[in-house]
Amino acid sequence: MGEQPIFTTRAHVFQIDPTTKKNWVPASKQAVTVSYFYDSTRNSYRIISVDGSKVIINSTITPNMTFTKTSQKFGQWADSRANTVFGLGFASEQQLAKFAEKFQEVKEAAKLARDKLARDKSQEKMETSSNNSQESGRETPSSTQASSINGTDDEKISHGGPETAALMSENDKLKTTVEQSDKAAEVKNKDLEDRIEGLQADIEDSQSKQGIVKGELKKFMDVLDGKIDELHEFRQGLSKLGVDN
Repeated sequence: MGEQPIFTTRAHVFQIDPTTKKNWVPASKQAVTVSYFYDSTRNSYRIISVDGSKVIINSTITPNMTFTKTSQKFGQWADSRANTVFGLGFASEQQLAKFAEKFQEVKEAAKLARDKLARDKSQEKMETSSNNSQESGRETPSSTQASSINGTDDEKISHGGPETAALMSENDKLKTTVEQSDKAAEVKNKDLEDRIEGLQADIEDSQSKQGIVKGELKKFMDVLDGKIDELHEFRQGLSKLGVDN
């Protein structure tokens, strides 16, 4: 069916000034038709607008594009392929809202189309790889029979077909995962050992400081006891002096 219009509206078309990248330059003298087109062959979406015989918008919608409402009746989007920014001025806020809503729908559809294409290519690549593997693994009946009778275990495994190859691949992945895990466990144990050594050093330092504090406290207590004894003797002297008088 080719390319067909799926939504049409009218708006004044502007493009950003390529020199200043700030000012808008009118691309149409009056409101013109602006349409969304869907290409079923390429599974792509475009915004197209023609003023007379001049194409003023030819923008392919990609999942990375964003339509921004900058006022109640004006919106814009950037097109990196065209190296410009398009602006549309509408007659009403409702027209702008409908265009913005359609832009979001088309953007999501473009994203789904891109993801589907990526999945299809991935599936095709996997099927091609599987077919090549099967072709390279084929042998004549006599050689296969001889291998199954006289071959070593490794040779038997290598001729086991795609199922065996898949099992071997999964086995290799598991071995790699286990090895990586043992690397991670060693790093974690080393980190724990370093932390334990640090804590032990902190404990020893704390104990050393506590010992110093206890020693200083003991000295202070001894001095205090001496002062108390001196005061006691002084009090006794005063009492005796009072009795004698």
